[in-house]
Amino acid sequence: MGFRSAPQLKSSAQIAKLREANLIVAEVLDEVGAMVAPGVSTWELELKARAVMERAGASSAFLGYAPGGSVPPFPAVLCTSRNEVIVHGIPSKEDVLQEGDILSVDFGCFKDGWCGDSARTFPVGKIDDEAARLLEATEQGLARAIEQMVVGNRLGDVSSAVQTHVERRGFSVVRQFVGHGIGRARHESPQVPNYGRAGRGTPLNRGLVVAIEPMVNVGVPDVEILDDRWTAVTRDRKLSAHFEHSVAVTDDGPLVLSRP
Repeated sequence: MGFRSAPQLKSSAQIAKLREANLIVAEVLDEVGAMVAPGVSTWELELKARAVMERAGASSAFLGYAPGGSVPPFPAVLCTSRNEVIVHGIPSKEDVLQEGDILSVDFGCFKDGWCGDSARTFPVGKIDDEAARLLEATEQGLARAIEQMVVGNRLGDVSSAVQTHVERRGFSVVRQFVGHGIGRARHESPQVPNYGRAGRGTPLNRGLVVAIEPMVNVGVPDVEILDDRWTAVTRDRKLSAHFEHSVAVTDDGPLVLSRP
């Protein structure tokens, strides 16, 4: 995945190209999110994402991705992860949204050789208080992490910001999956855990671009992978939420590339 190499710092022109790709990602998530409602299947969301992506002249970062080993190529352009599914849920005609669900939607694409990546968790109709608090804590944890993306800080400041915020609200952060650098490849160095010690880790230099993606559980942080080799669920089958932005370190502070 490129995690073992040194971080590849990007120029202003390269960051601008990454911004173009990420704006397509944001458009897809906007249009898919507008469709999220009881009775809609995740396959319908997949078809909408494909149509928007093709209209923008982009190509999927997920479809056909094969990490190797016994894991088959991913069969969709979206990851649709409902309720206890943490990440990597596969869209299906049989997976129909119900009132009170939460749905995490992750999308990535390439435009002119540069990758964009972002995720949001949507309420399906009216959700209960616990689910609403989970979504709020996860999105706020991401916001706290983004605030730390300034020259002179270290990656541990980003990771610690997520963990501190989430755990103070009574939730747990997933440790099996992490954020990552992003550029010409969907996964580059460095890894971006959602837990850690402030003041430690990779220095945040101008031109560093990473995808920060808190995955937060109501219960324990433990993960189980289902038989399809992709779908990751909470071991205790309690709810999980996922928010993600691609963010660049600049002299003017954090630049959120995937924010419309």
